[in-house]
Amino acid sequence: MFPPSLRLFALLSCLTLVAHAANPLVSLKSEVLPRDTVAKAEADAARAVAAQGNPTLVEISALPGFDRSLQPVTGTWQDGELFVLATDASGQQILLRKNARGAWSRRASPPAPVLGVAQAIGQSHVLFLTPVASGRQQLVAYHAITDTWATFGDWPVTGTIEAIHPSAAGFLVTTRDAGNEIRTTRFQLISAKRGLKVVDYIVIFLYLGVVAGIGLYFYLTGKKDTANFFLAGRRIPWWAAGLSLYATGTSAISYLAIPAKSYATDWLYLSQNVITFVGSFYVAFVIVPLVRRLNLMSVYQYLELRFHPAIRLVASFICIVQHLAGRMAIVLLLPALALSAVTGVTVTTSIMVMGLITTIYTVLGGMKAVIWTDVLQVFVMVGGALFAIGWMVHGAGGIGAVTRIALADHKTHLFDWSFDFSIPNVWTYLLLLVVGTLTWPQDQVMTQRVLSTKDDKAARNSILMLTAIVVPGSLMFFCIGTALYTYYKVHPSNLNPLLATDQIFPQFIASDLPSGVTGMIIAGIFAASMATLSSNINSIATLVSVDFYERYARNPTPKKSVRLAEWTTVVAGVLGTALAYYLSTLDIKSLWDRFFELMALLGGGFAGIYALGMFTRRANWQGCAVGIAASIVLTVLAKLYTPLHVVTYAVVSVGGCMVFGYLGSYFFPPPKQSLAGLTIYDQLSKPLSLDPAAARGH
Repeated sequence: MFPPSLRLFALLSCLTLVAHAANPLVSLKSEVLPRDTVAKAEADAARAVAAQGNPTLVEISALPGFDRSLQPVTGTWQDGELFVLATDASGQQILLRKNARGAWSRRASPPAPVLGVAQAIGQSHVLFLTPVASGRQQLVAYHAITDTWATFGDWPVTGTIEAIHPSAAGFLVTTRDAGNEIRTTRFQLISAKRGLKVVDYIVIFLYLGVVAGIGLYFYLTGKKDTANFFLAGRRIPWWAAGLSLYATGTSAISYLAIPAKSYATDWLYLSQNVITFVGSFYVAFVIVPLVRRLNLMSVYQYLELRFHPAIRLVASFICIVQHLAGRMAIVLLLPALALSAVTGVTVTTSIMVMGLITTIYTVLGGMKAVIWTDVLQVFVMVGGALFAIGWMVHGAGGIGAVTRIALADHKTHLFDWSFDFSIPNVWTYLLLLVVGTLTWPQDQVMTQRVLSTKDDKAARNSILMLTAIVVPGSLMFFCIGTALYTYYKVHPSNLNPLLATDQIFPQFIASDLPSGVTGMIIAGIFAASMATLSSNINSIATLVSVDFYERYARNPTPKKSVRLAEWTTVVAGVLGTALAYYLSTLDIKSLWDRFFELMALLGGGFAGIYALGMFTRRANWQGCAVGIAASIVLTVLAKLYTPLHVVTYAVVSVGGCMVFGYLGSYFFPPPKQSLAGLTIYDQLSKPLSLDPAAARGH
């Protein structure tokens, strides 16, 4: 049964949406430079060109694989690839690309003859100038991803052109008129932002008000005890827990980064979901019953039962640090950065709104509020995404046109069977399937939802629910990227060359969707961030209360534990929000890659010890320490000295911990405590009736 506030939102979300004309996000600006500034402007342009390291025409002609029958005109680097404009024997201009692997390919030729000056801009465009009739000149751009050309403005040219220099986001053009007067004009693209309409703000604030209302509803109707605050009273329906599992794993990073990756490349990363979901069946029928019957609140209690209190303490502390310094700050910051580039919503506003509202409903309603807002957020995310796909498909000419373009350009390539581990291939994902299945309980956020269901059957069904929706859900986000590709291949002039590729979906949201829908999808992005953020905040509060207060306080009480959890929720929300704001003031690139590396470095070893605990009887806590140290060393070595792809670091880290941890255990005595219920070979037939730490005398 949905809470009243959830039903209210479903009703109000059916309000009529208002359409608006597409708002261009880029314009062309011209400026005649004063004579005393020309020399400096030309020097700055020359330094910028030198910094790109573009090859000379002689160097291009000597490159391996370059067709010697062609005459190079100009060349420039763009995102690690070399683009060369050349002429063939008939004088026809052609465009060539040399990719990162050294292979040459022919690209779309210019729509009209262009001048021999090229300027890389943004992450995927190359600018050129082309003369047109009646003494005018055009700025044209080639888009490396969709292999298309577009015009971004023209201007009159008085006199003859003396020189052209690439400049920031454009060119410096020096002309001499009939009176022998020399003039230098700077032409550059300027990025604009489309401010949200009133109806967009209404939709966004309506959504934020509803999720805050859900927290208030459970605050007024729920009991203030540990079982309710940490595990929602263990009465969450299996389908709601399954939807919450999906929402928690689908952050705003997924909402934005997956479409951007699919738009720029193909569906190769989708193969991870297709392959690894197989392990969910083993998790549902073997690992989940083992964990549930131990009557845990914190998954790190298992590490104390199986190994040693110190292992539990350190692992729990590392998890808290990961959530605060890694997940929470990044899932707040990245969508805020993307939205700020194309809308009037500032980075600070987005961070503060998401952080504040999420903290409020999490502290008010505990795990019940977290799970039921997750359920709402799934429908908001999916509804906005499906509408966006439909709008793009219609704009690209229909499903037939989209399918034809996607297949012709190999945008749905799914499996890579090569043994090149510098790219994500089938073998990498099979290894991730193994390590992910063996270490599943290590994620407090996910496991806490399974523990919130009423029995083993409901817990198992929640995992099966996740399994049923994770592949189609992921496919939906990849389809957004493919639809974006086909839409902008048909409408290349709608692109903003100044934006990063990761901002392609926010660009579409801001410039091409009707008002109201724009607000709904921004609410969906907020929902994705807030689902992940609330889960992490509640998990931190659980770990602080259960692993530290209840474990080490002299006389812990449930009332004090909940009160501590509430204050921890507030502190964690404030710290995560503040850190996201601080990171927004820094020039930090590739945050997502750094996040993967941090997770593998700090968390991989502790993930591996779950496999050692559940799947071996011989592993001991000393061996775990050896495995953790080995995993850190191996991950650092993989980062520094191998070409392995970043997603492979988890395999190295977890695998190293498992191998060296197991071997290291033989240098120390075997475990002396009972292993009943702690391995897959010694499972309990029914749940423990007491707190497991108390039941085992820890």
